Amino acid sequence: MTQSAHTFAAELVTAVRLPYLLYLPEGVETRRDWPLILFLHGSGERGTDSSMVRREGLPRRLDEGLELPAVVLSPQCPDGQVWAQQYPAVMALLEAVTEQVGVDPDRVVLTGLSLGGAGIVHLAATHPERFAGLAPICGPWTFYYVTPEMARVPLWVFHGEDDPVVSVEDSRMLVSRVEELGGEARLTTYPGVGHGAWREAYADEALLEWMLTRRRGG
Repeated sequence: MTQSAHTFAAELVTAVRLPYLLYLPEGVETRRDWPLILFLHGSGERGTDSSMVRREGLPRRLDEGLELPAVVLSPQCPDGQVWAQQYPAVMALLEAVTEQVGVDPDRVVLTGLSLGGAGIVHLAATHPERFAGLAPICGPWTFYYVTPEMARVPLWVFHGEDDPVVSVEDSRMLVSRVEELGGEARLTTYPGVGHGAWREAYADEALLEWMLTRRRGG
C-alpha cells in the first residue's frame, strides 16, 4: 500500500454559549464610537455562573466603583477548558456586542490575567487584524504565540517579580520576541509581588488611559 494525498472540505456549524458580564458607560445610547475592552479572566473564575468573573481583575474594579468611558466585555470560560477552546464563541460575542452597542471597531483592546493573559496573546495571534492593543498580566506561555502579525499590535505586559505560579521570565521573553520583530512592547514588573499582579495593574491609571486611547492602525 502507498500513501495518497487528499483534501477534505466541509461546512461546519457550531452552536456556542457563553455567560458574560457587560459594562456600559453612561451615554451609551447617544454615541456609536465607544472603545471596547475585552477582558479574559483566570482559571479560578471558570464555570457557568458569571458572578464568579467579578472576583478579580477589571470586573472587580468596576464593581468597586471604577467608571470608564468604554464598554467592558467579560465572558466566562467553562470549567476544565482553556480560552483557546472558546475563541469562536468569544469572537462571535465580540462582534455581536460591537454591533448592538455601537462600539468603534478600531478601538477594541484585549486584557486578561493569568490564564486569560495567555488567552489574549493567543487570541491576538489568531486575529491580529482585529485588535488595537493588548495588556496581558502574568500570562503563562505567552512567548510561544508571537507571530510577525501579532507583533504589530501594541503590547503592555505586567508581572509580579516574585510570581511563584508563572515566572516573570515568561513576560520578559514575550516582550523580547515582540521587540525582535519590530513591535511596540512595554513591560512593567512589581518587586515583591506574587501572582496577583493584576491588583496593581488595574489600579494603575496609566494602564486604563493606555487602553482607552488605543486605535487600530494608529
